Parts: sequence; structure tokens; C-alpha cells
Amino acid sequence: MSADRGGVAERAILEFDKILRTLAAPAQSVRAVPGDVLPESDLSDAQRREVAALMRVNHVGEICAQALYQGQAITSRDPGLRHSLQQAAQEETEHLAWTAQRIGELGGRTSLLNPLWYLGALGMGVAAGLAGDKWNLGFLAETERQVEAHLASHLDRVPAQDLRSRAVLDQMKADEMAHATTAVSLGAADLPAPVRTAMKLASKVMTTVAYRI
Repeated sequence: MSADRGGVAERAILEFDKILRTLAAPAQSVRAVPGDVLPESDLSDAQRREVAALMRVNHVGEICAQALYQGQAITSRDPGLRHSLQQAAQEETEHLAWTAQRIGELGGRTSLLNPLWYLGALGMGVAAGLAGDKWNLGFLAETERQVEAHLASHLDRVPAQDLRSRAVLDQMKADEMAHATTAVSLGAADLPAPVRTAMKLASKVMTTVAYRI
């Protein structure tokens, strides 16, 4: 019993460390930052503010992704699925690094509400995991599809000459598509329409607030 308690305590410490690293430590990228070798574009002040705000929204999305994957991995019953979630989370960590760097280059800032975004997404991830692995995977697949659509809409808004921002968004979009495909291949269930609608509404609230705060 003492050993069991020790294992639970150790895991709790590790999970708490993930939260602190996501919220407080600069994210690292193994891959080169997309577009990093491209020249900076000539944007007006208004354009820079707009793109920085869009990148802040994307940075919040990656904060939420880390929390979702963490919550889903904690409650998943399948070791293979936990591994897939952890692998996807690593790529999302790179997205955090890319968006944070681009925000800094544009003279913007990350969201002041990141701790709240994280806790809310963590709770959603835990709930998805408790529902069972096929629903856990279904939640993952639907999340990635919605993020992909969200990134496509941002590409429509980013000025054509801002090649650095567009390169980041393009690679993020490709990664999200791959995560959704992986989830489906692992047996993701199709979520009921009301659940998909609720996810879209929650995403709308997040993106609207994060754009400003």
C-alpha cells in the first residue's frame, strides 16, 4: 500500500511539473521553426497587431492542447493510446514554441488568462478519458479537425506577404491533420452532433477572448 501511495504521489508530481513547464517555462522545438530563414515582411502597425493577436489565439490553442492531452493520457486505459497522446503533445509543445517566438517578433504578448485556459482544458481532457478510449480518441480527432479549420481561417486573414507567419500556420495545420488521422486509425468514435456543437461554441468563446486578452 505504501508503495502504491508512493507511485501515485510520484505521478502527481510529474503531472504538476508538466503544468508548470507549459505555463512558466519557454517551450522548446526539436524541429526548425517554420519560416525562420525567411525575411521579415513589411507590415503596417495595424497588420502587426492583427497577426500578433491571431498568433496569441493560436498560442492559447496550444496551451489548451497540452492540457487536453495531459488529461486524456491520465485517464486513458490503453498504454498505446497514452503513448500516442504523449507523442502528439510533444508536437504541440513545438507549436507553443513557434507561436511564442512569432508573437515576440511581432511585438505582441501571450494571453494573460493562460492558467485558466489550461485548467479548463485539463478538465475536459480528464472527462474525455473517463468516457472510454474510443470516445477519448473521438474527442481528439474532432478537436484536431476544428483546430485545422481554425488555422485555415487564420491563413485567410494573415497578409500574403507575411511569409514567416504563414509558414508557421501551414506546418501547424499539417500536424493537426496528421493527429486527427492517427486518432481515426486507432479507432476513434464519431462524436454526437451536440457534443461537436458544444466544442465549437467553447472554441468560439476561447478565440474571441484570447484575441483581446
